Amino acid sequence: MAREINLVPDIKEEMIKALKLRNFIFFVCIIVASASVGVILLFATIAGGQQAIADGNKAKIETMSKKLKSYGDLSDFLTIRDQLGNLSTISRNKKLLSRSFGILSALLPKGNDKITISELNIDLSGTQPTITFDAQANAYDPPYIDYNVLDSFKKSMQYMRYDYGNYVDKEGNVIPAYCMIESGSDGATFTDAEKGNYAYWLIAGEGCNPAYTPLETTVTESEDEENEDTRTEDEIKEEDEKRRTAGYVTETYDDQTVVKIWRTPQFSEWYKAEQVEGEPYMNLSGVIAGVPHFESECIRYSGVENENTGAVTWSSTNESCYLVPDGSDGIKITDSSNGRDSSDDLVLRFSATITLTPDVYKFSNHHVLSLGPSGRYNVTDSYVQIQDMFAQKAADCDPTDKSCIENTKNRGGD
Repeated sequence: MAREINLVPDIKEEMIKALKLRNFIFFVCIIVASASVGVILLFATIAGGQQAIADGNKAKIETMSKKLKSYGDLSDFLTIRDQLGNLSTISRNKKLLSRSFGILSALLPKGNDKITISELNIDLSGTQPTITFDAQANAYDPPYIDYNVLDSFKKSMQYMRYDYGNYVDKEGNVIPAYCMIESGSDGATFTDAEKGNYAYWLIAGEGCNPAYTPLETTVTESEDEENEDTRTEDEIKEEDEKRRTAGYVTETYDDQTVVKIWRTPQFSEWYKAEQVEGEPYMNLSGVIAGVPHFESECIRYSGVENENTGAVTWSSTNESCYLVPDGSDGIKITDSSNGRDSSDDLVLRFSATITLTPDVYKFSNHHVLSLGPSGRYNVTDSYVQIQDMFAQKAADCDPTDKSCIENTKNRGGD
């Protein structure tokens, strides 16, 4: 039997293993070092390429910059671009000064007891707009005490409201504001003595019917005579208008095709317990559908049905849109004294400042109405009759005019 004898000492065997491990580690290090060099060379190549591209782009940018700076109208162009970018902000912050006359029309008392303005200043620069004016109060009704007129005027501030919102078609689509006519040539809001106020919708106007999709109206030639469109442009226009107004009762106002839209709900005509397709509908919660109407942001309507008779009692509330947010504290009387007006009547001269809500002047709030304490209103987006609001400034009492200086009871001074 053959036998193997290990003549290599143990220490020699350990050394051989260590040498093999060292050689293996050197081999791995050489491979890793080679790979690292390759990666470094790759990154250097990429970096060099990127630098070359960057240098090329820099040269291109410098060339374009010189060409752009040579453009003579550059500053105007940049200004126009900036303004176009700010259009939404400008529109949101725009204010309509013309609404002041409608506001004054609602603020000033109606009837024989009058307040007329001689000087007026409107400040829209602050967070809350103010109206400052010099005026005179003239009591034409018994007991002829001008101070009563001024006192009543101050107390009425807490009842002043305004309203705004959008007109919508019978499907609830918002009608553009420019498509609505809310007052006549005299500036007076359209009003029916029994049914309330309304407006005219220019339904056939371009872009005025949000539910209308226009057809191609260009007359094209066709080799096939049977399919050739032989209508004239007037016939196409007439057919297009019929499509625009389909489903609505139209009338003519100022030579334009219009649809009357009630701003005041027609409670008895619209109210139904259940909605019927194609018919106007209004429920006891004030929800309106199936008829063009005004969607108010301020006024809420509600009805209560009598269990015995079935009759519905309707009411409206406006608890959020205060014209003078501080009520009676929103008006400051800075001066008052007796005087005589241009007709030589005894009057009460005074100066006042009224602080209003900023929302009433916002351009983004459409179809704004100023509402007085008795429900009187005036549209503020159009011209209004203002001649009765203003009068010549009253004169101070002459030192020799005792009836003026000492007057405390009536305007006549007798």
